[in-house]
Amino acid sequence: MHCDSEPVTGTYPDEPRLALLTHTEARETVALLRLLERLDPVGRGPAAGQLAADLARRLSAP
Repeated sequence: MHCDSEPVTGTYPDEPRLALLTHTEARETVALLRLLERLDPVGRGPAAGQLAADLARRLSAP
């Protein structure tokens, strides 16, 4: 893997950035992760459940 030693420079816009996920998208993601947890209890299900719980704690109440 090649890594540049020069620092990253550039200009960035002043306008506010959009969230990576909307509130609705985040809630849908949590629901899908919980479904994956139930469907795959011995594979990646536990990790999906943990990720769902972590994300759900960061969401504001509806």
